[in-house]
Amino acid sequence: MNNLLQLKGKLSTKGASSPGAPSLPARAVVKQREVVTIADQLSEVRKFWAGQTLPINPLVSVHYKTVVAKSNRIRRLLANHGTSASRYIVGAKFEGDPKAPNHVITYCVDRSVLDSTIQELHTAADVLHHLGGSIDGTGLNSINRAGLSAVDKNRGLSKSAFAQIVRDVYYVDRFDVDHIIQSDWKQASLVTLYDTGRDPVDLLHRIGITDALSANKIDQTTIRLRPDQYEVLKNKAPYLIAMSLADISELTFEDSKTGKREKLSIPQPGSEPTIGVIDTRFDTSVYFSDWVEYHNELGSQMPDSSEDYRHGTEVSSIIVDGPELNPALDDGCGRFRVRHFAVAVGGPNSSFDILRAIRGIVAANQDIKVWNLSLGSVLEAPNNFISPEGALLDELQSVYDVTFVVAGTNKGIADDPKTDKRIGAPADSINSLVVNAVSTFKEPASYSRIGPVLDFYRKPDIAYFGGDKQDPMAVYSPNGVSLADGTSFAAPWVARKLAFLIQIMGMSRESAKALLIDSACGWAMQGNPLKVGYGVVPTRIEDILQTPADEIRFVIEGTTSSFETYNYEIPVPVSKDKYDYMAKATLCYFPKCDRAQGVDYTDTELDFHFGRMTGEKIKSLNHNVQGELDQLTYEQDARKLYRKWDNVKHIGDLEKSRFVPKKAYGQANWGFKIRRTGRQDEPQGEALRFAMVVTLKEMRGRNRIDEFVQRCHLQQWIVNEIDINNYINLYEEAEVDIDFDDES
Repeated sequence: MNNLLQLKGKLSTKGASSPGAPSLPARAVVKQREVVTIADQLSEVRKFWAGQTLPINPLVSVHYKTVVAKSNRIRRLLANHGTSASRYIVGAKFEGDPKAPNHVITYCVDRSVLDSTIQELHTAADVLHHLGGSIDGTGLNSINRAGLSAVDKNRGLSKSAFAQIVRDVYYVDRFDVDHIIQSDWKQASLVTLYDTGRDPVDLLHRIGITDALSANKIDQTTIRLRPDQYEVLKNKAPYLIAMSLADISELTFEDSKTGKREKLSIPQPGSEPTIGVIDTRFDTSVYFSDWVEYHNELGSQMPDSSEDYRHGTEVSSIIVDGPELNPALDDGCGRFRVRHFAVAVGGPNSSFDILRAIRGIVAANQDIKVWNLSLGSVLEAPNNFISPEGALLDELQSVYDVTFVVAGTNKGIADDPKTDKRIGAPADSINSLVVNAVSTFKEPASYSRIGPVLDFYRKPDIAYFGGDKQDPMAVYSPNGVSLADGTSFAAPWVARKLAFLIQIMGMSRESAKALLIDSACGWAMQGNPLKVGYGVVPTRIEDILQTPADEIRFVIEGTTSSFETYNYEIPVPVSKDKYDYMAKATLCYFPKCDRAQGVDYTDTELDFHFGRMTGEKIKSLNHNVQGELDQLTYEQDARKLYRKWDNVKHIGDLEKSRFVPKKAYGQANWGFKIRRTGRQDEPQGEALRFAMVVTLKEMRGRNRIDEFVQRCHLQQWIVNEIDINNYINLYEEAEVDIDFDDES
């Protein structure tokens, strides 16, 4: 077996080149009447807002013709004194055919911007009339080079402004004011208002909801409302509603069959790492209770039922003593201590109360780096926005440098076993490691629900054994050893592995997550990715930190704050000008997220290229050509083929019956580059950490890791061999309490 390698070296950076003049795609034509129609639509929007009395800037929804790339959003239209319209985006969603949707992006702009945009549209229409009523890409390029005629210059529109207006109009279907009306809520709801710069409580007071309280706010734009309050809002100002959900969260809990209460024993805890568990109540009378620090966050007003202790106790039993209960699943990670927080009961729970509890728990326990959350909603996650629970987890992971391992949620007893059901909150959290369940044969469990999230982001991330009817998992409940199955019991096994990598092996969360996902991705096609994500994680921790003798696995960490971060000197061994390797690579990062942006949820994209060098270019494993000067990639294709805007990128070869070595070009190196793009136009500046894990498989079965290490040294890489036993010894020595005798 070969140990994992860590490569440290200089990563070069490069800024973005200046964008060229606005242009149109091939065969595209913009007609005068289209520009006039857009101007008329904006005039109707202006008329609507002239009749409104709320002291807010107008909300304008732009319905695009397709899923639109950031570079193809409107820039000149709805712009304000040279500031791009993208600065004023307050929401985004998809509409239309799910197989070919289109973007709807909502902007909040000053009323004067509507007036100036309407005027500029009419001016552009006059220019088009003078040009014969329409313009194509060739005509627009000609204007970019030679400028407008003297007559058109006198209309007060520069050539660049005219070109950008034409380009904007081409991608826009229509302008409108959206009135999103959800079903009548029979209970309290969590309502998110568009961010107009005004406090939501103040706005609600102004439309007659005078008893709205700041204490009911979840964040700056989301507030809990009673059914009667929501009714007033949707009748008087429906255009303020960005999204809404029922506040009642009906959680799914797996059934378990209880056996006899065996007399099990366990040693006293020592310096073992601690994993945080947020779940239902914990029974402090069980045999492993000394390993669990229990905190009841439910409050005295919540009913206390014996059934409410089962699920939380069972989940913690796996984290503490899972291998003893299930010897066949011994992962080699040892035991873990648990800090257990009870925030939910069986049956209906208030999402608002759970959210507030989780926020306070994580903030007060920042020493915990891995949290297990095996609670899941019966309801499917929303189509066009992230649930408040999922968004909170993403926010906490951004602020506190922690990682949540979240169960992928289960189908209920009443659900049709033959019909797919989408995962529920909080398994729609993008940054969390979401775990679904498989059988012992690595087939999706019958109770598994499916992704994706927001019709795009891949969830679940990975899968692990969660028990099934033929081979249930042993857990410990208040009544003794029980047999159970569910995603709730798959997640704790992954939490154990993640905590081992972070707290014992000293890895960053980015490297640990990338390593788990890369180890789950085999060399053959995986099962249904909507159910198992990137694959099934190996049982033993050694199979994550080590590889067979014919494989080389290494990790590279870095930060990116520039447009491009790269290294073109990864010295993969060569034989007769050929690479006898299959390769796969996984990139992970934790971007900031913004729930108010709807389907455009993650704020940073890292475009990942990895493969052989051909001169100064990379022949990427997935044939990624995004950003190349001579290539055009449509947004929908970029999302489908290259996972654009997803925070996990995995690319790689698939094993074939006949292996063909890859040609080596020129300097015979491999390389990678990461191109950073933000949702907003202005530079983000803040460094974003990333980790990439690469696995190379020698096609002829040879062990060439020593040659690889030597070549890395020659290329100025610092190579650190990750020996699991050494790290375990270092951790144990570091955690020993030393008493110093007073020798006065």
